[in-house]
Amino acid sequence: MVEIEVGKKAEGDVVSVQEKRSYLSSIPDNLPVLPLRNAVMFPYTVLKISVAQARSLKLLDDLKGGNKLLAVVAYKNAKYEIPSPDQVHRIGSLAQILRVKPNTETGVDLLLQGLDKIRVCSWVSEEPYLQATVCVVNDIEPEIGDIEAEAVRLNLVQQFQSLASMISYLPEQLVQSVSQMQDYRQLAYLIVSSIRTEVKDAQAILEQDDVLAKMLKLTDLVNHEIEVFELGKKIQSEARTEMEKAQRDYVLRQQLKAIRKELGEETDSQVKIEDYQEKIKASGMGAEAKRKAESELQRLERLPEASSEYNVILTYLDWLVALPWNKSTKDELDILNAKKILDEDHYGLEKIKERIIEYLAVRLLKKKREGEFEKNKGVHSNKIRRQREGVILCLAGPPGIGKTSLGRSIARSLGRKLQRISLGGVRDEAEIRGHRRTYIGAMPGRFITALRNAETNNPIILLDEVDKLGSDWQGDPASALLEVLDPEQNREFRDHYMEVAFDLSQLMFIATANVAENIPGPLLDRMETLRLPGYTDDEKLHIAQRYLLVRQKQENGLKPDELKLDDEAVLRVIREYTREAGVRNLDRKIGAICRKIAVKIARDAISDFQVEQHHVEDLLGKPMYVYDIAARTRTPGVATGLAVTSVGGDILFVEVSRSPGKKGLTVTGQLGDVMRESAETAVSFVRAHTESLGIATDFYDKTDLHIHLPAGAIPKDGPSAGITLVVALVSLLTNRPVRMDVGMTGEITLRGLVLPVGGIKDKVLAAHRAKLTTVILPSHNGKDLDDLPETVRASMKFVLAEKIETVIENALA
Repeated sequence: MVEIEVGKKAEGDVVSVQEKRSYLSSIPDNLPVLPLRNAVMFPYTVLKISVAQARSLKLLDDLKGGNKLLAVVAYKNAKYEIPSPDQVHRIGSLAQILRVKPNTETGVDLLLQGLDKIRVCSWVSEEPYLQATVCVVNDIEPEIGDIEAEAVRLNLVQQFQSLASMISYLPEQLVQSVSQMQDYRQLAYLIVSSIRTEVKDAQAILEQDDVLAKMLKLTDLVNHEIEVFELGKKIQSEARTEMEKAQRDYVLRQQLKAIRKELGEETDSQVKIEDYQEKIKASGMGAEAKRKAESELQRLERLPEASSEYNVILTYLDWLVALPWNKSTKDELDILNAKKILDEDHYGLEKIKERIIEYLAVRLLKKKREGEFEKNKGVHSNKIRRQREGVILCLAGPPGIGKTSLGRSIARSLGRKLQRISLGGVRDEAEIRGHRRTYIGAMPGRFITALRNAETNNPIILLDEVDKLGSDWQGDPASALLEVLDPEQNREFRDHYMEVAFDLSQLMFIATANVAENIPGPLLDRMETLRLPGYTDDEKLHIAQRYLLVRQKQENGLKPDELKLDDEAVLRVIREYTREAGVRNLDRKIGAICRKIAVKIARDAISDFQVEQHHVEDLLGKPMYVYDIAARTRTPGVATGLAVTSVGGDILFVEVSRSPGKKGLTVTGQLGDVMRESAETAVSFVRAHTESLGIATDFYDKTDLHIHLPAGAIPKDGPSAGITLVVALVSLLTNRPVRMDVGMTGEITLRGLVLPVGGIKDKVLAAHRAKLTTVILPSHNGKDLDDLPETVRASMKFVLAEKIETVIENALA
């Protein structure tokens, strides 16, 4: 006879339980075990299952004709296909097969009756199916009349009745049976087999020996199910309410359309609303912009077409749907092709081209290794990705040097679209951020306009003439640009007109300026400045023959072989008809020559024309510029200085004269405060060193000095004319003229030290254009000579001076 486990009950109770269970005597020593996947069998319950495994079918064949008793246990983990004894629970139910019905799809359908709770005492075999010796386990039931147990039972029954009222699949007969059942153990098993539970929770209920604890745990499960169903009902109710509201709005809109149609108020513009709905869906705009667009569209639908607000909203919606929210061009990052394009479009500028190639190479490497950054740097990779477009190049140099065309070449090498924004003279902040829609004729700012014109969200924006930004009572555009150019802020740029965030972080910015020092400090700090120096005569010659002449022939209708320009003719145009760092005026002069030749070809029917040096004056008139350095420096008191202007490097003359009197020093030539102080410093140095310079010690007591810098209409400032002022003074007071082939630049101190200055390359190129052969520079500027073209360094002599005595020695004849 099988053993019975009864918690801590007395031995007499064991006998009484055994007598009431007639099936206990028919349990064999080796009982077949049927594992269940995703289900738990309880005593007193009926369970229908499908059997398809071969060993389970073998078990059923062996039970034919017997008492049809078997042990049913649950899987510990449903992933096992054929579980071993360690992979099933040891607590299960003794069951009897009530019905076996073949099923062509699943194998065999079984109807099982749970009889009692059992424990697997020992496993006997695993083949051909699991077999074990089992012990019947009797749960510990409460004492008769236990008030706590009765209270728990009543609460459990009430909760089950509440759950049954929410669930349609629980039959009324089951609810009645539960209400009338007095056996605590049978009540618990009946309820747990009727509700939806997880396998682990059902197994825990089965394994619990204390019936009171079993009912308490079951009460928690029923309460949880009630909460789940109530929450689901609430969600369903809310969803139904939203659906009903949407249906109601749709019906009302259709009725409103019908009313307008009957009143004759329906127009073509009203029909456009559906088109805008489709455009909003297809635009790819973000959630915020979409909400704004739909809100404006609803306002538009309610307004009559004659309303002044109607066209304002219509224009706003046009802007919203036209912006390239998710349209971008793919970068063509080919370094060799980029180098080829830069060389095709520009002659010289090797260091600038090299920096641009570096910029493109960094972009290429970052794009290729983006995944590796994410793997190795984790969250830092997001910042690397975000700052991918963060470098802003500022091309600074004189006009006509090729800054704007360099921007076009970068765009062509990347395969991106280019949008040019001219900032010269812009004084209104609204040009950057846009105008608010409350104003009549309001429009978005220039950046949003550029994006709409480009039709992509990653074009190259060329900020032209950024150094000529202004500011007044309407705001400071330079300060507004700070947000646009900052990759940490422009991801959510808000134009005043659009009122929604637009991501500008994919834009690539290239700025151009003539004088980088005129750019506001905070704005300049966000840029990497690349300074473009002026061209030498040799470089201008190559540019004229390879680029300018070819283009001017095309623009003036000339065939390639109808006009030829000798190199000597081009050089004469460069030296006598233009005075510039760039080639803009040279381009105009070549265009003038082409037009003259076009007239000759059209009038005289000549087939070709070769312009030589002696033809230039006939075509362009008298020379405009003549370097008269020799004539001007022949008189003592005149020195040739070097300066940097907004149009590049240039030479300037310093003239000093003296006359009897005691008025002291006069300085003219529209000079700034710094240059006036340099003049006073030069006079003080000369007065302090009269003996060593061979000057009368009392010259200043009886002499008025007048320092003048010609071209008085042009403002001049800066300390770099200091040594030129000293040389001019010493030349006048010692009656020694300055060498006609010498130019100089450097700041002077009261102790006679020569301090370094900027713009050396531009100044030396200006000296080279003026046919000067010797340039005196501060010794600390010697490193800047490496930036000069090899042809210029080879044709000139450079004197590096630490003290003014070296300057005077090499400057005076």
